[in-house]
Amino acid sequence: GYAHFFGPVAAVGGLVVNRNDELLMVRRAQDPGKGKWGLPGGFVDPGETIEQALHREVLEETHLKITASRYLISYPNRYDYQGVVAPVMDLFFVCEVDADEQVQLDEQELDHFDWVCPSPSRLEQMAFPSNRRAIEYWMRTKR
Repeated sequence: GYAHFFGPVAAVGGLVVNRNDELLMVRRAQDPGKGKWGLPGGFVDPGETIEQALHREVLEETHLKITASRYLISYPNRYDYQGVVAPVMDLFFVCEVDADEQVQLDEQELDHFDWVCPSPSRLEQMAFPSNRRAIEYWMRTKR
């Protein structure tokens, strides 16, 4: 009568927005998705809250400290790393950061960033469909 459920692991994505209502997009330096665009974020560590993971991942990848955030939406994702596919639940947040801080990428994970109003051609170059869907949702619903 025992059932073991293999649920998705949790991951976070930050839609970091500046004063000009531009979105911070980062280009991945590693697989999966090497050379494609995404959002700062990553997996939630054991014992960590979703919010702690969001702050940690954005800080680790960009050296930006989140000053405010609000939950936006979640989407399922599949993370394919060297042929091993894990189900993931990506939770997305709209984030504000200190306007005086400068982006400094973690060069192990990311090789470029842009502040943009995402174009359709940029969205076609996303590493993960869940990131694209979150950005499209944000663009449709922002004030």
